[in-house]
Amino acid sequence: MEEINEKYIAINWNEIEDMIDKLTWEKLTEQFWLDTRIPLSNDLDDWRMLTQKERDMIGKVFGGLTLLDTLQSQDGVDVIRSDVRTQHEEAVLNNIQFMESVHAKSYSSIFSTLNTKSEIEEIFAWTNANPRLQWKANRINEIYQNGTALQKKAASVMLETFLFYSGFFAPLWYLGNNKLANVAEIIKLIIRDESVHGTYIGYKFQIGYNQLPSEEQEVLKNWIFQNIYELYTNESKYVEELYDGLGWSEKVKVFIRYNANKALQNLGFDPLFPETAADVDPIVMNGISTGTSNHDFFSQVGNGYLLGSVEAMSDEDYIKWQ
Repeated sequence: MEEINEKYIAINWNEIEDMIDKLTWEKLTEQFWLDTRIPLSNDLDDWRMLTQKERDMIGKVFGGLTLLDTLQSQDGVDVIRSDVRTQHEEAVLNNIQFMESVHAKSYSSIFSTLNTKSEIEEIFAWTNANPRLQWKANRINEIYQNGTALQKKAASVMLETFLFYSGFFAPLWYLGNNKLANVAEIIKLIIRDESVHGTYIGYKFQIGYNQLPSEEQEVLKNWIFQNIYELYTNESKYVEELYDGLGWSEKVKVFIRYNANKALQNLGFDPLFPETAADVDPIVMNGISTGTSNHDFFSQVGNGYLLGSVEAMSDEDYIKWQ
């Protein structure tokens, strides 16, 4: 038999190096869900009552979210996996990667329920050609491909906790106005996942960041704030493209500034913008904080999520989840 020079180590969940890995795994598996469990066809009556301008906006919103979740599932997790500290962390990242694929597929389920084949083709053509959308996807992917390990984690948190939220605003607003409840249920389930993803990866970022010399910390911190600001500048223009026709742009900008601050908080930094939860449209905040409906009687996938719990990672935060 050929001599083996290196041992392959079996993962042992009875010996945990970082309890946050175990608690995150348990949280993510507890809230597992699939889009096929949500009765989207029940929203067809609401959909038919919307104006063409509203339908066009919603299609573009979900097209943009599909692109970003595709980026996260195909590249975002892979580039972080190469720098894991524990085997359990890699297992958590495997779960995160799968759920990002579920998120991306969920938008197609929404399209197939609400839109015609030609409308779906138009949505994806717009998505794959829109300059603002492509700019932010390429900006994040450039960091994924060429950044340091900590820059990649920071970019992932920026995407998970900040850039998705310009798209999340619309379904949450409709939910608060008693429309498209099942579409919004999917968005709330996605938000609940992204909360854990962004907080967990932010925690792993903070471990590495705190081990850097102070000079390197300052350089990385400045880089992150610069990227947040530039991404926000682009995102503001993207928001205007989506929402100006409905007069919503300024409300959405408040929401994304609030979530940019949340991304910074997950990374362990102070806010960049003055907005707090009190500044966000209360209809949208209520849509996030209200418990999700439980469409599957035999599971608890619809047990709700509170945006206010997206804080910098601590053991206490995870204990509260249990």
